[in-house]
Amino acid sequence: MSKYSMHLLVCGGTGCKSQESDTIAEKLKKELSKQGLEETVQVIMTGCFGFCEKGPIVKVMPDNTFYTQVKPEDAEEIIEEHVIKGRRVERLLYTDPETEAHVEDSKHMGFYRKQLRIALRNCGVIDPEMIDEYIARDGYQALGEVLANQAPEETIELMKASGLRGRGGAGFPAGLKWDFARKSEADQKYVVCNADEGDPGAFMDRSILEGDPHSVLEAMAIVGHCIGADMGYIYIRAEYPLAIARLKIAIAQAREYGLLGNDIMGSGFNFDIDLKYGAGAFVCGEETALIHSMEGERGEPTMKPPFPAESGYLGKPTNVNNVETLANVPVIILKGSDWFSSIGTETSKGTKVFALAGKINNVGLIEVPMGTTLREVIFEIGGGIKDGKKFKAVQTGGPSGGCLTEKHLDTPIDYENLVANGSMMGSGGMIVMDEDDCMVSIAKFYLDFTVEESCGKCAPCRIGNKRLLELLERICEGKGEESDLVRLRNLCDVIKDTSLCGLGQSSPNPILSTMDNFPEEYLSHVVDKKCPSGVCTDLLEYFIVEENCIGCTACARACPVGCISGERKEPHLINPDTCIKCGACMEKCKFDAVILK
Repeated sequence: MSKYSMHLLVCGGTGCKSQESDTIAEKLKKELSKQGLEETVQVIMTGCFGFCEKGPIVKVMPDNTFYTQVKPEDAEEIIEEHVIKGRRVERLLYTDPETEAHVEDSKHMGFYRKQLRIALRNCGVIDPEMIDEYIARDGYQALGEVLANQAPEETIELMKASGLRGRGGAGFPAGLKWDFARKSEADQKYVVCNADEGDPGAFMDRSILEGDPHSVLEAMAIVGHCIGADMGYIYIRAEYPLAIARLKIAIAQAREYGLLGNDIMGSGFNFDIDLKYGAGAFVCGEETALIHSMEGERGEPTMKPPFPAESGYLGKPTNVNNVETLANVPVIILKGSDWFSSIGTETSKGTKVFALAGKINNVGLIEVPMGTTLREVIFEIGGGIKDGKKFKAVQTGGPSGGCLTEKHLDTPIDYENLVANGSMMGSGGMIVMDEDDCMVSIAKFYLDFTVEESCGKCAPCRIGNKRLLELLERICEGKGEESDLVRLRNLCDVIKDTSLCGLGQSSPNPILSTMDNFPEEYLSHVVDKKCPSGVCTDLLEYFIVEENCIGCTACARACPVGCISGERKEPHLINPDTCIKCGACMEKCKFDAVILK
């Protein structure tokens, strides 16, 4: 039994650490020591709580008080008022935006109300650098069950029955993938965890590794037992220093406890794990490109078959699953396939973690049952659109996904529904856009990313996507023609059909989905030479509002090309033919006289 009567859980994820949560924890400890309470109250650095919009977060247990946007200078008040006097610090409590009432318990917050945390079950709950805390939450029990009571074939059948599909993007059944690797004959096999999270705005895998690294280690050992492998590798991008540090600690602790290494739990099963570092190449999310990178080669995909389950790392059978997929494994084994398959939809079982970002009030990491609608995610969990703006679209699946609109808001989220509507699940990025976003510019943004990240191995992706980007740039510059829209669609179809890997095959999705859902915006750009959202500056003109202009000449003096004329103390004019649209005039004007339209 713990000697502590109270615990102060401080978010130790990357986002909160960047806002001085480390300092908050240290100040809390200092205040407790000053009051002689360090033996009865413990401060614990956890992983991400998910509610990034309101971080840094401090949660007081056992009364479950949830403090938001905490600053280092608040530490003294928390100890004085809450810990010593038993009074909550009202100003640090979450305020419900509808009722304007303070909410003490996270269970009653809209952000958490519809979530079901399975992959994230330990994030924000335990100290990720303490193996004992993971074990206290049933950690490594699933591995013990598998080693003691289940043949590998039984475990694989259990995973098949659960309906768990890969959470990295493709959605391939995890149990079936394990089965393929088990049936491949070889003297050596490998288990690989794909932690190369490359989608813009995505941080699902990073948060799991930072907040609950042992769940991934345990799952990898289970996979190793099932397929007959004795070595596993976590391929992780070097830009994740906190996740890497915590993984190293977790691996060392698991070895010390005999949960990795030789003769695990006295079963005769040997399995160890090491790290392999990636350089942040988006294409290395594709499993064959990832494996080549692990081998020291260029991160380029190869044609399949053979699949990695037949010939993968160093030419040996290799099972590749991503972080979130693996995080589900131990709890499925302990609770059973029927429990997991009862959650979700007919074809998509369990939950999905999403990184909710963009023009949304509640930016953060969420986990919801498959089948939850986009409307529930955006307007209930996400709290709606920032600044009372109108919802316009949501991009799911990262740069490989598509933009869904208001007509799709009641679509249940699962693999098939998203694909049917022109998008995809992807690894779980979800970026929300409002009325101020230009959808042509959004498509150009994602394609620019894809062009930059293409490995260049196949011509459709290397050359075709470059041509697509050039067409979009022409359109956004006001140089596009209606025939360009036909070229865009035709080229998109060719690239989808002929690219070597998923990066190229899905790269046209942002263009096709925005063309289908916002055709009027494309026509406005090419026919009217106007950007309805006012984003594409080449299609805008700078004007001086006569009634606001006092003739101070600040704009004319700032203009680098001398396109502004007018006498002192009289309204000025901008010559649109010579204006280079640099914005210097608008920046210098103090009277809101210079506008874009």
